[in-house]
Amino acid sequence: WCISRQLWWGHRIPVWYVDGDQQRYVVAHSEEEAYAIARKRYGQEVSLEQDPDVLDTWFSSALWPFSTLGWPEETPDLRRFFPTDVMETGYDILFFWVARMVMSSLMYLNDIPFHTVYLHGLVRDEQGRKMSKTTGNVVDPLEVIADYGTDALRFTLLTGGTPGNDLNLSLDKVASNRNFGNKIWNVARFIVKNLDQATKEDAPALGEPIPLTPADEWILTRLSEVIDNVNRLMDGYQFGEAGRQVYEFLWGEFADWYVEASKVQLEAGGTPAWVTLSVLYKVLDQSLRLLHPYIPYVTEETWQQVNQALQAAGIGIGPDEAAQAPALIVASWPEPGPHFPETAGKWEQLRALIRSIRGARSEYNVEPGKFIPATIAAGEMTAFLESQREILIFLARLDEEQLTIEASADAPENAITVTQGDIAAYLPLAGMVDVAQERERLNGELDEVEGQIQRLEKLLAGPFAEKAPAEVVQKERDKLANYRAEKEELEARLGEL
Repeated sequence: WCISRQLWWGHRIPVWYVDGDQQRYVVAHSEEEAYAIARKRYGQEVSLEQDPDVLDTWFSSALWPFSTLGWPEETPDLRRFFPTDVMETGYDILFFWVARMVMSSLMYLNDIPFHTVYLHGLVRDEQGRKMSKTTGNVVDPLEVIADYGTDALRFTLLTGGTPGNDLNLSLDKVASNRNFGNKIWNVARFIVKNLDQATKEDAPALGEPIPLTPADEWILTRLSEVIDNVNRLMDGYQFGEAGRQVYEFLWGEFADWYVEASKVQLEAGGTPAWVTLSVLYKVLDQSLRLLHPYIPYVTEETWQQVNQALQAAGIGIGPDEAAQAPALIVASWPEPGPHFPETAGKWEQLRALIRSIRGARSEYNVEPGKFIPATIAAGEMTAFLESQREILIFLARLDEEQLTIEASADAPENAITVTQGDIAAYLPLAGMVDVAQERERLNGELDEVEGQIQRLEKLLAGPFAEKAPAEVVQKERDKLANYRAEKEELEARLGEL
C-alpha cells in the first residue's frame, strides 16, 4: 500500500495480538470483546495489543456516509442525515469510493446512501496537463489566493467547467474574476455615494404604484428572467452555467447598461431619485444573493456595507427587509418579480442600436469622448426613442443639438447607415472624422496590406510551397486569405469616403 496513502486518522484495524505473537490474534469489535475471545481460546493469563495500523483509505471512505453520524449506534444524526440526497466527487474515484459507499451502506444499513452522484472534472494546468510534482506544473491554491483572493479562485473553479469535464486552470481567468469582485464593489459604492439624492418624501405613498422608467422595467424584467434561469439550472445541477449567467447579467447588463442609464436618470431629475436608487438596490441585493454560494466573502461584505449605509441614510430603501436577516448567508433566496416584456423588448432594441452606433464609431476611430451628429428614422419606435433621448445621447455619444429622431428620414450624403430592425441611423462622416485625413490613413493601410499580399503570393508560388511542412504552408495560406479579406474591407471603407 503506497506510503502516501497511509492514514493516521482512519479506522484502526480491529485485530489484537496475543502476548506479542503475531501468529496468534483475535478479531473483535472492542478490546473488551477481544479479551473475552482470547481468554476463552488461550487461557485467562493473556496480554493483548491492538494492531497500530489503520484500514486502507478506501475501506475507511466506504463507511463515510454513516460512520461519521454515530453508527453503529442509532443516533439522531444518523436518523436525520442518512440517507442523504447528493454526493459530489471527481469521476476518477467513482469506483474506488462511490461504489464502495453504496455497497457498504446496502450491507450495513440496507439502504443506498444517496440518490444522485454529481461528478466534477479534474483541475488541470492551463495547457490541459494533469498537475504533478514531477512535471512541475502544480498550482498552489494558497499562492493563488494570496495573489488574487479566495473568491476569485473559487468562482473560477465553480464556473470554469461543466459537470464531468476537466477544467484547465488559467490564472488570467482568476485575475478576470478578481476584477469581477471589484466591479461589484464599485457598483455598491456608486449606490452609496448617491444616497444623498433621495429622501423619504420621494417615495410613493403606500399602495401607490412606483413610477418606473423603461430602463427600470427592462432591468427588473431581466433580473426576474435571470432568477428563473438560475433556479432551473441549479435544479439541473448546472452550477457553472448558473454562475456564468449571473456574472454576465451583473457585469454585462446591470453595471454596463443600467447603472450608466441611472446616471442620466439621477441627473435629469425627471424620475424621483428614490425610485432609481431603490431599483439599483433591489437588483444589486438580489444579484448578491444569487452570487453568495459562489463568492461568499465579497458578497457578504458588500451586502453588509450597503445595508448599513441605507439604514444610516434613513430613506426607506432596503433596511426593513435587511433587518429580518442579520447576514446575507441566512437571507432568503431571490424569487422572480414582475415582468414587463413589451418595454423590455423595446429597450433591447435601443441597446442594439447603441451597440451598432458604437461599432461604427470604433470602426472609424472616432474619439470616445466626441459627440457626433445623427439622424434616426425610427418608424413605430419614434416615440419610445424620443422618450429615451437623454440615455441615447449619453450612451451613444450623440450631439444633442444635431440629433434628429423622426418616423422616416432620407439618408444624407456621405453618411454611414446603421440599421437595427426597422430603425435606421445615419451618421454623417463629416461629423465623425476628418475625411481627407481618414482617406489618407486608410490608403496607407491598404498599401501595407497589398505589399503583404504580393509577398505571400510570391512565397507560395515558389519552392517554399513544395519543400516546407504542410502545416507551415497552410499557415501562410491562411495569412494570405486574411490579408485579402482585409483589403476588401479597406476598399469598401474608402468607397464610402
